[in-house]
Amino acid sequence: MYVANVEGRLTTFSNGGPVDVAHASGGRFESDIQRVYDRWDDFLAWGHTINAFGKCAHGPTKLGALVPQPRQVFAVGLNYSGHANETGLAPTQTPTTFTKFPSCIVGPDIVVELASDTTDWEVELVAVVARRAHRVRAADAWGYVAGLTIGQDISERTLQFADSTRQFSLGKSYPGYGPLGPFLVTPDEFPDPDDLAITCTIDGELVQAARTSEMIFSVGALIERLSAVCPLLPGDLIFTGTPAGVGFAQSPQRFLKPGQEIVSEIEGIGRLVTRTTHSAAGGDGGRAIGSPSAPAAEGTLAPTARKERRGRRH
Repeated sequence: MYVANVEGRLTTFSNGGPVDVAHASGGRFESDIQRVYDRWDDFLAWGHTINAFGKCAHGPTKLGALVPQPRQVFAVGLNYSGHANETGLAPTQTPTTFTKFPSCIVGPDIVVELASDTTDWEVELVAVVARRAHRVRAADAWGYVAGLTIGQDISERTLQFADSTRQFSLGKSYPGYGPLGPFLVTPDEFPDPDDLAITCTIDGELVQAARTSEMIFSVGALIERLSAVCPLLPGDLIFTGTPAGVGFAQSPQRFLKPGQEIVSEIEGIGRLVTRTTHSAAGGDGGRAIGSPSAPAAEGTLAPTARKERRGRRH
């Protein structure tokens, strides 16, 4: 099943066409997409009683955030070995976890104001939680997933790696720094939801390309590890990590500029388009990221300081 937030209304698709859920269900479900996650099992059962769902093209209608007000947003760093390698840090034994504050979550086809000239891109598979999950085994975890979507973990690197404070969550939570979409796709729509092609282009240039099967911690493993600590709630988001190819790890380093188009794609889900513009606040980006005092990746050192520490583990 494909689900979207079409002009503020919960919508699904039958044979490629949109179905307004509140209208089609006779008021059984509200138009507010956020509320459906608390009734996901009921909604899923109803959805399969209408026609067979088909893949959907993104039409001219305005699509909104799939989870406008998540209670919890989990984000995972260093979850692809290629990304870990480009930062010079070995993968960790447990998922490196932080958050994106919910106020940064937006829908597809938005124009995001760059907070600085050191803002980076990170395409990610995002899992949406279907029901309360506490101490769930990885083998059972897919039963707790409402669906998958595409996310951009847009990251302001200067604040993220600020000297001794390492403000990961703040650096990734400026307004618009958490676009999602265009559709939420239920796991049964994929031949293998653990193995999907994932790419990112900037103005048509391919900068990231991998498969989600390359993740160190799979969706199931992440749900097991996270739910062992705290209950996951309906509508919670899990940003599962980004593959290699982010800007700050390149030499020379690259960052987003106003007027660019980021296209994030995941097989079977679609294309998430995000455009950039100048910040209304006129931020100048602050200090360059490559200095030894500013680490260049989750838990590692800047490229200029990496060589002498490459053999260590943190």
